[in-house]
Formats: sequence, structure tokens, C-alpha cells
Amino acid sequence: MAAPRPERLSVLLPTYNERDNLPLVVWLLVRTFRDSGIDFEIIIIDDGSPDGTQEIAEQLEKIYGSDKILLRPRPRKLGLGTAYIHGMKHATGNFIVIMDADLSHHPKFIPEFLRKQKEGNFDIVSGTRYKGNGGVHGWDLRRKLISRGANFLTQVLLRPGASDLTGSFRLYRKEVLQKLMEKCVSKGYVFQMEMIVRARQLGYTIGEVPISFVDRVYGESKLGGNEIVSFLKGLLTLFATT
Repeated sequence: MAAPRPERLSVLLPTYNERDNLPLVVWLLVRTFRDSGIDFEIIIIDDGSPDGTQEIAEQLEKIYGSDKILLRPRPRKLGLGTAYIHGMKHATGNFIVIMDADLSHHPKFIPEFLRKQKEGNFDIVSGTRYKGNGGVHGWDLRRKLISRGANFLTQVLLRPGASDLTGSFRLYRKEVLQKLMEKCVSKGYVFQMEMIVRARQLGYTIGEVPISFVDRVYGESKLGGNEIVSFLKGLLTLFATT
């Protein structure tokens, strides 16, 4: 019988105009993994950022080594889902973490994700802002109402079996993420929601870890009126087709 494959973690970091945040999030990731004894690689998928994010990523590759930091850029913004597909092509880990590069998601929660995965042998572990001691810091009332409203609507219409559908801080078995990417058709903010809905349809198990979400310090939020309209359209499409 073959020996089980050693555990290795691949972090997918899609970036667009994150030159100020990227060095900090990479440093936090590296420190967390080294302190926890986790074998890792960080794959940066930059979509042609005009602010010099790619040049920063190249410097980080030299600092930490190309075995730990892999820059896999694309020429322009092509969407979050395709960024994950692009990153997965280069991932060698058997578990994949997806997270934001803007410091909204603190790497300190990743070892908790791994512990939760082992505890229940889960296919997916999702960070949740809406359970236990999870929460949101730094948002104004409008952002909080939009997020809560979106999550409430999703829970009522789709009954997904998870408490935070619009979050984007998760751990997946690599083969599970690959299968879900084949099934998902949504773009933008609806994409994260569809991933959980399709996971439920396919019978994958989902564990949850409460997280603190902190609003970005540098740069601008990419949430606007168009994204909200797209989210509502996508939600109704999922309701009609699942």
C-alpha cells in the first residue's frame, strides 16, 4: 500500500492593485506557516495591475524563494473564477486556501482551518463572519447592511447549509475545488456563493471556523453598485436553477 501523500498547502492570491498590501500579507503567511510547521507555497495571480503589484511580487519571489512564492500573472482583469483556475494549474498542494490579498483575511486562522478539516475530515472549511465569535471590523453601516442582507437572502432562497455564503476565505481539498470550478458558471461576488451551493449539491462536507474580517487598510474596495446588481441577478439565477 502506498504511503499517504505528505500534506502541502497551496495559497491562491489573486491580486489587482495590491502593491501596498501584498508584502504584508505574504510576510504574515510565511510567518504563520513556518511557526506552525506547515509545508506551503503561495501562488500570486496578478491581473495586470497598473500600480506595480507585479513588480512587488517579483521582489517577494526573490526574497522568499521561487519554491515558496510563485508569480503567475495574467495580462488583464479576467475574473476571480478564472484566476483560481489559472492558479490551480500551478498548485502542487493537496489542500488549497483561497483568500483576499488586501489584509481582510488574517493568515492566523489557516492553522485553525487545517485543524477543523482533520477533526471532521471535511472537504471544505469556510471562514465565517456570522457564527461564534466571528465578526466584521472597519465597515460602515451601509457595507454591514449589504453583507447581512445578501447573506440573509441567500440563506432564505438557497438553504445552503453554511452560515457565510459571500465570504472568500476558505480551504478546499484540491480535487474538490477542481470539481467545483468545472460546475460553477457565476462571475464576481456571486461566484463564492455558487461554490458552496454546488458543494452541497455534490454532497461535499463543509466545516466552519469563525473569523474576524477586517476592512482593507490600503487601496479601494472593489464593491460597487454594479457588483450589487450582479449579485442579485446571480442569486435569482441560482434560485431558479438549483
